[in-house]
Amino acid sequence: MSKHHIDWIHHAPGSGRLERIEAYFSGNAYAMHRHDTYAIGSTLAGVQSFAYRGSERHSLPGDTMVLHPDEAHDGQAGTGEGFHYRMIYVEPALIQQILGGQALPFIKHGISADPRLHAATQTLLQHMDSPMDTLEEQDALFDLAHALQACSDKLAGHANKQHFDYQAAERARAYIHSAMTDNISLDELARHSGRDRWSLSRDFRLLFGTSPYRYLTMRRLDLVKSLLMQGYTLVNAALTAGFSDQSHMSKHFVKTFGLTPLRWLNMHGKSSTIRL
Repeated sequence: MSKHHIDWIHHAPGSGRLERIEAYFSGNAYAMHRHDTYAIGSTLAGVQSFAYRGSERHSLPGDTMVLHPDEAHDGQAGTGEGFHYRMIYVEPALIQQILGGQALPFIKHGISADPRLHAATQTLLQHMDSPMDTLEEQDALFDLAHALQACSDKLAGHANKQHFDYQAAERARAYIHSAMTDNISLDELARHSGRDRWSLSRDFRLLFGTSPYRYLTMRRLDLVKSLLMQGYTLVNAALTAGFSDQSHMSKHFVKTFGLTPLRWLNMHGKSSTIRL
């Protein structure tokens, strides 16, 4: 792929549960950013370098990258040849549905050579030009969740010993989806979840990897991306998704994806059709 010196990104079709991508970058790929999903993948060619938890990491073919939700990272080519990779973005809620409500599995260094993780990701990282069968995807997610759990380091001391209410946190998460363009308060989430607001806030972070407000912002950004792909203007996409204005949306977009909305659109071949 190194002969293709134009950066590109391809989204695998089909799934409403997972985002699966294949991409090539010749130099700097992403500015420092953080999203609320696991980013799990493999470098196919070249050296994929990124800053993560205070150190520079270098992924080579054969490694498995597992970036924890809401951990800041960037991305760039480690050599002049660029890098080619595949990645899946997995919502913590999917992992929780399989594991039954536990502290999220955490892979300490962001890169693993554990064969269990490598094997568990292969089905999800193959056949990027066609959708996966529903049951195939569900089986693969089950294998991935249990591989993450088996290979997990402890993120926060005795988090697994803390008492938390998974069902209350899940009710709050569902309410965010139902009212994501509204000005939601933590008190509202507490009322809908049946848990006091500060315990809910703590549980939400432990179970879903990010704060309730960050989770809300990410769902709005997901809607923005969908609207932009449909041809909405930047300002209309921002307002429709619940942001106060285009600038507010764009600031969060860069912090979350490491790309400006226009660069993201350009990589999907859409910028020439979008009006500001």
